[in-house]
Amino acid sequence: MVKILLTTIDDTDKAHSIANRLVSERLAACVNIIPKVTAVYKWDDVVENTVENLLIIKTTSDREESLIARVESLHPYDIPELVSCAVDGGLERYLNWVIQETRPGKESNGQEL
Repeated sequence: MVKILLTTIDDTDKAHSIANRLVSERLAACVNIIPKVTAVYKWDDVVENTVENLLIIKTTSDREESLIARVESLHPYDIPELVSCAVDGGLERYLNWVIQETRPGKESNGQEL
């Protein structure tokens, strides 16, 4: 099953670094980075307003646990936002591509590494 995970980070360079690592390690097929989203939240009893980058991460359910652990290890926040949504439909060719791109030990063309 294809999954979409969302996380935010205020550092643009770090957002790109995390995205590149997830894709190169085949934990994600694709990561979209949407800059300049505003997060309003309470931290240490203070309401914060922070401009962040939203990462939309496409993966599969069997890679999700490893992806979560990797994001947590790379992310500088004490408690990074990381939520998962199941994809229950879409363009079948795209969903199949996500599955293919997150197979460990395979190149994009399906050849063993």
